[in-house]
Amino acid sequence: MTFTTRPTLQGTFGMVSSTHWLASQAAMGILERGGNAFDAAVTAGFVLHVVEPHLNGPGGEVPAIVATAGDPRPKVLCGQGPAPAGATIAHFRSLGMDLIPGAGPLAAAVPGAVDAWLLLLREHGTLTLAEVLEPAIGYAGAGHPLLGRVGDTVAAVRSLFEEHWPTSAALWLRNGRPPAAGEMFANPAYARTLSRLVEAGQAAGADREAQIEAARRAWSTGFVAEAIEEFSRQPFRDSSGRPNAGLVTGDDLAAYSATWEAPATLDWHGYSVAKTGFWGQGPVLLEALATLDALDDPGAYDAGTAAGIHAQVEALKLAFADREAWYGDGTDVPAKALLSREYARERAALIGDRASAELRPGRPDGAQPRLPAHVQPGAGRRTDSTDPTTGEPTVQSDGVTRGDTCHVDVVDRWGNMISATPSGGWLQSSPTIPELGFPLGSRLQMFWLEEGLASSLAPGRRPRTTLSPTMVHRDGEPVLACGTPGGDQQDQWQLPFLLRHLVGGQPLQEAIDAPAWHTLSLPGSFYPRDMEPGVLVVEDRVDDDVQATLRAYGHEVRRSDGWSLGRLCAVSRDPATGVLAAGANPRGMQGYACGR
Repeated sequence: MTFTTRPTLQGTFGMVSSTHWLASQAAMGILERGGNAFDAAVTAGFVLHVVEPHLNGPGGEVPAIVATAGDPRPKVLCGQGPAPAGATIAHFRSLGMDLIPGAGPLAAAVPGAVDAWLLLLREHGTLTLAEVLEPAIGYAGAGHPLLGRVGDTVAAVRSLFEEHWPTSAALWLRNGRPPAAGEMFANPAYARTLSRLVEAGQAAGADREAQIEAARRAWSTGFVAEAIEEFSRQPFRDSSGRPNAGLVTGDDLAAYSATWEAPATLDWHGYSVAKTGFWGQGPVLLEALATLDALDDPGAYDAGTAAGIHAQVEALKLAFADREAWYGDGTDVPAKALLSREYARERAALIGDRASAELRPGRPDGAQPRLPAHVQPGAGRRTDSTDPTTGEPTVQSDGVTRGDTCHVDVVDRWGNMISATPSGGWLQSSPTIPELGFPLGSRLQMFWLEEGLASSLAPGRRPRTTLSPTMVHRDGEPVLACGTPGGDQQDQWQLPFLLRHLVGGQPLQEAIDAPAWHTLSLPGSFYPRDMEPGVLVVEDRVDDDVQATLRAYGHEVRRSDGWSLGRLCAVSRDPATGVLAAGANPRGMQGYACGR
């Protein structure tokens, strides 16, 4: 018998899994009040802004994949804001920059998360805005026991706040020190922001949808947009070491709206796996699954053996190389070719019994790939700027961070299901806007300041986000929603989970608890865009013999703490029986599932 840290929860009423217990229970409370999965997810999203402010915020973004009981086909909710109108390569070059900073107002994209959550509530929710925002307003206004990691993040950037970001210091160093673990912490300014959105909605009358639309307008053209534009004009020190003003304007917010889109999908082992489109990194998971299939070796699916891990790591390296060469918004991505069986066979032929340290993008339809100069051999990339063995944000004293994120999955008794990955707008990403109680994000750092690339910076383009929710269907019905924080590691940690659960038959919690690993042999999405060729990070729970064999394959194995990689969440539904299930990651001691 395999023992797990927690049971896989089972029931028939509803299930929630998220990266913070307060968000999970707040969402479950909404289900208990008669709300559906989408009402619950919106509640969790806004609570996560409050309780995990170092991992996400209202100034950030959220992609989600949803399936409704009435229309079970997956569709993507894109809450990834684009580059503002003033964000041109020429502007950044005029400031002497080769890379977009990893922190500060200059790195901000148009905030997308709030509009996306409100669009979801309007189109698929059932409760009022006041009802779904009540828990977040309560936690922000009255306070909540703060995670220790929030205080740790504040401590890491304390000098930056004290010397250069006074509005952040006023919120996070209000007692002359970072908040302590478990300390009651309130954010009255953000509570007022949410309350004003509710009031704007109620002023529009009794109609639920009219109220939500009025709140969206208050955000995009009202008091929120006005405060963001005024604050964005002020220069603040960023990770270039110099003060620069931001580029987001009120016009940018007014022009933005979250969108519904078709997902990228792969038919695989009797399932259909859905991800965001090629404007995000999600299809990396689909490419890796297709490549493993093309190996025609059942051992390649075993995430517990050296041969299986080796095959999966090498498939991921190839997929991430394609991400660098081909994925991006507003470009002619050869999506059909990248996910074709013929292309998967070409890629699988490159996987041998030695670990590759090369960046090897393919040539779908015979096209010639183009890589940024920064990741070309001999480009002089830095490789010592952060500790790569942690799933939590790594913050340097100047505010540079690789960032992290949150996740929430919900399924209800009617068969509605959602997988959402909120992120950005971290407390350490940009100075706090005092009237609103939150900062803008820094997602522009994922663009390249080089013309002609799949992810070159251009106004109106969405940055190639790492945020990567997943939904799995069987026979046309949604059966699994999952995801994890972790930037470039998100799809790397999801791959073995899916193999263990869908192919190996492991229950959700067992598959989540199993030892994790990831490769650093890919160009990083976060400033300063590092790559460590051949490095494979493994939790030290991976068997010593397996580690030794991986070294024999040529991997540079780097051991991490036994419970340090990934923060997976998952919910599932069996359409035949109506039984729902959920699991949540114990790593970090804050993710929890609940349900009945």
